[in-house]
Amino acid sequence: MALPAYDHDPEPVSPSSEPGVIRANLTGQMLADFDREWDFVMEEARRMHDLAGVQDLLAKWRLMAHHEQKFPGSYARMMDTVERTLATGKAPAGSISGEEMLARIQARLAG
Repeated sequence: MALPAYDHDPEPVSPSSEPGVIRANLTGQMLADFDREWDFVMEEARRMHDLAGVQDLLAKWRLMAHHEQKFPGSYARMMDTVERTLATGKAPAGSISGEEMLARIQARLAG
């Protein structure tokens, strides 16, 4: 009996919310950015006696690590766009305003 053809890679599995697991899924600039944010948020958590910021950071970077697994290089492309936008003061072609985004979100939530 022949095995069925395998024609694609499996969907990457999202890493757990453990900081070490998230870090293990980051490379290069992503890892440096995570570490910088981690240090800041941990200091704030210590100062404020509140872990909400730590939980938010882990949720954000878990999603970013998973997205990078699915679309390698997406973080670098995003950061290039940010740098170009900041340097020129112009939003990328096809961008919409914050107000337009909010209106679209509200319309979608309304049904």
